[in-house]
Amino acid sequence: MLRLPLLPISLPLQAPKPRAPSCRATLNLITDSNSFQVGRLLGSYGFINVTSYSGLQSSSNSGQFKTQDVGEGSVKIRLYEGRVVQGPLSGSSVIFKVYPGQRAGGAEADMMAANELNCHAFLQSSPKGISQNLLILIGGFETTTGEQWLAFRNDGIYSAADYAKVSSEKLSKSQSLGGGMSWNYFEQEEMVRRKRFFVIKLLQGAMLGLAFMHEHERLHQSLGPSSVVLNTIRERDAAYLVPRLRDLAFSVDIRYSYLEEGRGMLSQQLWRRAAAGGAFTPFEKRAFAIADDIYEAGLLLAYLAFVPFCESGIIDSLSLQRLLENTFQLDIEATREYCLADDRLLEAVKFLDLGDGAGWELLQAMLNPDYRKRPIAEAVAKHRFLTGAVL
Repeated sequence: MLRLPLLPISLPLQAPKPRAPSCRATLNLITDSNSFQVGRLLGSYGFINVTSYSGLQSSSNSGQFKTQDVGEGSVKIRLYEGRVVQGPLSGSSVIFKVYPGQRAGGAEADMMAANELNCHAFLQSSPKGISQNLLILIGGFETTTGEQWLAFRNDGIYSAADYAKVSSEKLSKSQSLGGGMSWNYFEQEEMVRRKRFFVIKLLQGAMLGLAFMHEHERLHQSLGPSSVVLNTIRERDAAYLVPRLRDLAFSVDIRYSYLEEGRGMLSQQLWRRAAAGGAFTPFEKRAFAIADDIYEAGLLLAYLAFVPFCESGIIDSLSLQRLLENTFQLDIEATREYCLADDRLLEAVKFLDLGDGAGWELLQAMLNPDYRKRPIAEAVAKHRFLTGAVL
């Protein structure tokens, strides 16, 4: 029988901590391992970390864009299906997220697990309620080998990355079978319309989740196609689509008291980027940090505007990021002209062209080289491209 506390790091769920009393007050997480039953392995993945950064130009312009080199971190996460077998939630389906013990993952794994738990606990104790666009933590436990098992309500096993992969593979299969030749014009238009609606609803849901986090003084800092969970990947079911953000292991508390103290080893790379961008005061660091999340969200917008609308293998997240950052140095208009000349990217261009170029307009704003000029998450979610007004 496994014994708890939930995590080896002392958390407000177990003992009073003056830093986050709200995490104790309204949560009732399941921390008895006997209350869960573990099912099949769903898969595993690693986290992508920014490992270095440098200026685009020899001159150092305050607030200007810095290129980033990314690499996969050492912590490998496993996902399992499961269910609750005891208590008021008995029968509920869950997804387990498993962090390796210190022997396999080092101290970083424990810090990431504790940080993810604390962030969810804080957000789920909000007096305003919890956003429907965030994954819900319902409990967890620690094994005798030191692994940290976090249990989340099962609101879907697919991610935005899974959707994009399936969508592009369908296009490739259709072309290889000559399906594009046999469709009539109405069927083609209807398929494109459904895809556009699905992607826009996916993006708006992700941005609403991010806006909720920012409103509650939390950054995501690991936002990408794999960190958005979907309850469906069927474009015909877009009316029922609810995207939810997950992977809050690198979340950062941006309350001013925390900024002044510079807490958290997991946020050190963020503050190095902030210093390189000319942000030094708590006010500047907070603005930079929020804009940093928006930049990641901008790359997510680009990914979902291109990959699902192109055949498999035409473009991926890394090549798209290099195209935007390195080839065109975030000149979105030049990027559009380049893509327009490639027939394989035509549907993506048409998608971003909706509403007299509303998609390109939003992409340029979110990827603005000057972090001070990027919009906040709430403004992005309300932009005409994401409200469906362009459809």
